Amino acid sequence: MELTELVLLAPADRVEVLSDALEALAALSVSVEDADAHTDAEQALFGEPGMPPPLSSWRRSRVVALFDSAQAARDAADLLAPQDFFEDCSCVSVAAVPQQDWVRLTQSQFAPVSITESFWIVPTWHDPPPQARQVIRLDPGLAFGTGTHPTTRMCLRWLAGGLPQQAGRVQPLGRVLDYGCGSGILAIGAAKFGAAPIDAVDIDEAAVQSSVANAQANGVVLQAGMPDLAQGRYNTVLANILATPLKVLAPLLCGHVDAGGTLVLAGILERQAEELKAAYAPYCRLEVADVQDGWILMTAQL
Repeated sequence: MELTELVLLAPADRVEVLSDALEALAALSVSVEDADAHTDAEQALFGEPGMPPPLSSWRRSRVVALFDSAQAARDAADLLAPQDFFEDCSCVSVAAVPQQDWVRLTQSQFAPVSITESFWIVPTWHDPPPQARQVIRLDPGLAFGTGTHPTTRMCLRWLAGGLPQQAGRVQPLGRVLDYGCGSGILAIGAAKFGAAPIDAVDIDEAAVQSSVANAQANGVVLQAGMPDLAQGRYNTVLANILATPLKVLAPLLCGHVDAGGTLVLAGILERQAEELKAAYAPYCRLEVADVQDGWILMTAQL
């Protein structure tokens, strides 16, 4: 199949209807980018982490639609041109997409990720670096958590005992609950550093299935399921979600931490630290344990 790219220019108020029309005309995909990117007129839509974007769309957008044939792309352009909503829009080009090894191209975007000097996340198509003593094999998939996001990396550093204030792990991880497990990466990391038994739960069935498959691929044992799998108390409770659900879940998560156990929370922006401390104050004393790129890791001993 030879893919063909239809490129259109559109003002801000026409992008959504144009994208919908392209999808209705059997476009395989539709992407939108700033038509003035890399010029003095370029506009940033995204501000600081957690802050609302200053604009909802670019003044001029480049709308790119992929079709499975040149004829389909030309037909789409011809059908769009006379429509009322196409006013102020224009067709830039209809061109064949150069043949590429898309699998290899996609894989090249995901390199091994260093958590500590000796602990690495390595996609299956890469060899582990020579300094890696502990490795999680994980490929990008449908469920969140490939080790590249700061929140995931901070949780994994904590599990590895890699934070300066930890000064090595004194207390074993013991029985672990990974609440909102996504790909299962934190549960797998816990297993790599001696935790057992491990429960990994999520509200998304795809995440549960992903966690099971990734655990098997890494040769570790865990139980994965929906949230009702979590029963009783755990020595370590991990939750890498977002601040709002973490606040709502405060009594539930703290209720799962055994006396003397540790609660580890992530998915929190630096500016949200006091909100989380206040939400958890009736149950424990949260402290910031790590900071990276505007995100924080918070922990508490119960």
